[in-house]
Parts: sequence; C-alpha cells; structure tokens
Amino acid sequence: MSGAAAGGFSVAYRAGPAAAWLERSDTLAVLGFGDASLPDGEPRCLRVPLAPLAQGEAPFECWRVQGAVERGAEGDLHWAAGGGWRFVAVELDESPLGGIEAASEHAYRLLLAHAAARPERHVLRLWNYLRAINEGEGDAERYRRFCVGRLRALDALGIERYPAASAIGHHGPRGLLQVYALCAVQRGEAMENPRQVSAWHYPRQYGPAAPSFARAMKLPDGALAISGTAAVVGHASHHVGDVGAQAGEAFANLHALLDRAELPAFDAHSPLKVYVRHREDADAVRAVLARHLDPAVPRLLLQGDICRRELLVEIDGWSSLPRLRTAGGSSRGKRG
Repeated sequence: MSGAAAGGFSVAYRAGPAAAWLERSDTLAVLGFGDASLPDGEPRCLRVPLAPLAQGEAPFECWRVQGAVERGAEGDLHWAAGGGWRFVAVELDESPLGGIEAASEHAYRLLLAHAAARPERHVLRLWNYLRAINEGEGDAERYRRFCVGRLRALDALGIERYPAASAIGHHGPRGLLQVYALCAVQRGEAMENPRQVSAWHYPRQYGPAAPSFARAMKLPDGALAISGTAAVVGHASHHVGDVGAQAGEAFANLHALLDRAELPAFDAHSPLKVYVRHREDADAVRAVLARHLDPAVPRLLLQGDICRRELLVEIDGWSSLPRLRTAGGSSRGKRG
C-alpha cells in the first residue's frame, strides 16, 4: 500500500528482458520503445511507438520505488502504485472521440480524475505521445488542437499548478494517443527556466491555447524531472536547420535548469531521453551529447517528431535520482 510520504524513486535504461523487472515487487513501470517485447495485460507496462536510434535489442525504461507495488486497470486507463508513487497511463484511439482535441481532453479527464481520488494525487510529470503531431496548418495543427483539449481538461478540474511534461509525435498506429504520468503523495516544486518564457505565457502566435506545463519539477525526494527541452530561447525557436546547434542550445537550457534547482552536473543517476526528428541526424546529435555529458550519463536516443516543425531535437529526463538499495545491490542506469 502507499505510504504517507514518497520515498526514493529511480529510473534505469535496460536492454531486457522485461520479465526480469516485472518479477520484482518494487517495479512501478516498464516502458518499452519501438518493437520492445512486453506482456499483454500487465498494468505496469506501456509500449511507446518511438524507434530507438541504436542497433541491438530494443531498450526498456524501468521505474522502481521503495515498497511493494499494487496495480490495476480501468478501461483505457491502467495504473500501478507503491512507496508513495503512482504510475498512471491512458492509451486510446482518438478516432471514435472525434479527433485529437477531444481525445486529449478525454485522456486528461480520465487521468486527472483517477489521480485526484488516490493518495498519490499530485501529478508531477506527464508524457504525451501522439501521431502526426505537426500535421495541419495554423491553428488546425494537431499539436495546437492537443493543447486546446489538454487545457480544457485542466481548467475543468481546477488544475492551476502545471506539471512537467513532454509532447512528442510518434510514427505508430494512426489515432493512437498515449498519456502517462508520475504522481506522488507529496507535492513537487514546479520550476521555470530563466532563459525561456514560461510555456503558458507564450504569445498567441503559437496557438489558441498556450502549452500547459512547467519546465521542470523538483520531486519530493529531491530529484529533478525535466520537461522536453529544445532550442527555444525566450519563446522563439533558434538555429533553424542546424541540428547540432539546436542540440547545443538545448543543453544551455538544461544547464540553466540545473542551476535554478541548485543541482550538480548530470551523472550516472541522471538518465536522459533524446528525441531526434530525422534518423540521419542521430550521429550529429551523439557528437553533441559526447561534448556535453560525462560518459556515465545514461542516454536513450529515439526517433520522434518535436512539437514545432522547425525543431529537430528535444531532450528530457531526470537529474540526481536517488540510488535505491535492494538485496541484490543498487540499480544503476546504463546506456540504452
């Protein structure tokens, strides 16, 4: 059962098999990417249709907590909870709901209502994966319609403290919308980036509803959950057409967040996901990562579309996650 306070939460990238993690009583979630093999009907699992940009076995992202984990499913929603933390995922086909705007509102209403009725009611971090995120022109662009639906659900449920978040376009099944969250029994501390305009203050040129997320969230255990971070300074995209310069600018933003949170440089307990729009840009992005990161920092490169069509790369992840002790030793992140 969930405790009165959130203890340690950890993330590791592993090459598999998923069964080794699912056998553990303290595994909160296992996320598979691309063609990763995951069991059907396991509420702790979610397969995300973003192709890994590396050879070899498809990787997994494994979440662990300090405590035994319960799990269950309710229609389009499935969950797992333990140690003061909760994983909640909604996976649905947007077509019967009339499109991405209605689907995003429906998904957020489901997820937020579920969390609000549980001890782990504080939604700290969200991930959004939708197909063809840049399809459509002007206010008809799918990402802009997604933002409208999301904000409508947040407003309807009285959510004023926005969580950290990422929104990435996948190339998987048509109509598939995935929204999943990390929740906790304790509040986090939302953080903004001094180099960037807060997303909810973006001017009208970016759509009828400004994106509703914080740049990062300080977790109850002191770690930092980092939102999708790209080459945006102020509110404008920079270095159009230059993936290396965009990746470098993203790191300038990441370092500003670490400074704001008073955290050290990324290390072995700071796994990062790097979304790259074009597969052919992967090597250029890896070169930038090598310049900015210690080799011990776990990193996972995935092919995904960024929410602005001129942006070529985005980075999210974690900083200073605690090391969880187990009978078999600590769990340390590895490169995927």
